[in-house]
This record gives sequence, structure tokens and C-alpha cells, in this order.
Amino acid sequence: MPSIDVCFSPDLLPLYNLKGKIAIAVDVLRATSSMVTALAHGITHIAPVRQLDECLAYKEQGYLVAAERDGVKADGFDLGNSPFHYQEESVRGKFLAMTTTNGTQAIQLSRAADEVLVGAFLNLGAVADYVKKANKDVVVVCAGWKGLFNLEDTLFAGALAERLEGHFTLDHDATLAAYHLYQTAKADLLGFLSKSSHVQRLERLHILPDIEFCLQEDVYDLVPVLQGDFLLIAQK
Repeated sequence: MPSIDVCFSPDLLPLYNLKGKIAIAVDVLRATSSMVTALAHGITHIAPVRQLDECLAYKEQGYLVAAERDGVKADGFDLGNSPFHYQEESVRGKFLAMTTTNGTQAIQLSRAADEVLVGAFLNLGAVADYVKKANKDVVVVCAGWKGLFNLEDTLFAGALAERLEGHFTLDHDATLAAYHLYQTAKADLLGFLSKSSHVQRLERLHILPDIEFCLQEDVYDLVPVLQGDFLLIAQK
């Protein structure tokens, strides 16, 4: 039976052997939630990049360019990091390049895995179904906040562990911690996270609707997978 493990920060990835495994990069608030939403609303593919200048260079190739630093849209870019930016009809059929404080870093640092997926509460069930079919060991790579642990990404890991229980072993300590944290929080995720550092940071930016949207489970039935330099919707 395959296993699910949890890496609480990309800074800890050197301690994990990703070879032969599936990495699931998750940045619930808000990068991976926005990526899932963008693909669901017709963005054809996404280039997740680490640096602002690298992202801006895609504009010359006709891409929409999106950038967030410290929760705020970076100057000179078309879009920021809100999932609501990607629900407009105007994005349909467009290419997107994106860089964020934490999420795109987690994706790029996970490349040693056999496959890199993007997870969020919004596509939780689709991710669970995908890895069940793949039947490989999984490592959830929590984007955290600038290398630090955060609650919301860990709660996603716990929610995924719950969905995989009985199909995957949950015997890694990090997985057990995430699983039990989710059991405590799942009846009211927003209430549980209300004191968390990143939710408070985003609330100061007056974007509570973003937080509420990102904490919904199973809104979209798709899984973004990294193919070369681009995130595409995985074929079923």
C-alpha cells in the first residue's frame, strides 16, 4: 500500500526523497486555489515561475502575467493572486504566467518528484481520485509562508489524508499530525483559521471573500499537473 507523507515547508524538502513519488504542491491562500480556478475557467496553461522578471518576460509572448508579493498584486502585472480574478470571461483561452510569494516556489522545488500536482481544497476530491489511480507514494508539499509552517496548507494535507485513508498508509508523524488537526478543524475551517497568521494578514487586506472561497471543498473536478514548464489539466 502506498503512503502519504507531509512536508510542512519547502525549506524541508532536502530531507525528503521525492524520486518515484507524486508531489502535491499546495498553497491554499491563495496561489494554488487561483491556479485551479484559472484552469477551470478556461486558462489553457500556466507557467509557474519563481521571479518577478521571469514572469514579466512572458508578457512579450502574449501571456497574461500575474504576480503577488506579501499578499498584494505586484506593480506592472495584469493580475494578482485572487481566485476571483480568474473567473472572468476575459481570461478564457488565454495563457498565464504566475509568480507568488510561496506557491510557485513550492511547485518549482518539487520537480524531483515523478509528477508534480497542484492541490487546493477546491479540487481536493479530484486530487484524491488521481493519486488513488496512480498508486504511488505521495508527499504533500505545503508552501507555508516564507519557509515557515502554516495552518491552512497543513489542513489540506490532513483533509487529503482523510480521503486516502484505507488506500494509503498514514503512518508518518507529519501525516498523523495533519490528519488529526483536520479532524479538529473541519467542522468550521474558517473559524479555526481565524487566528492564524496568514488569515489575519489577508484580512488586513480586506479580502475575506477570497479566504471563504478558497476553503470550499470539491468545487472543481480537475487536477493541474506540471508538464515541462507548464501546468495543464491532467487527462482522466
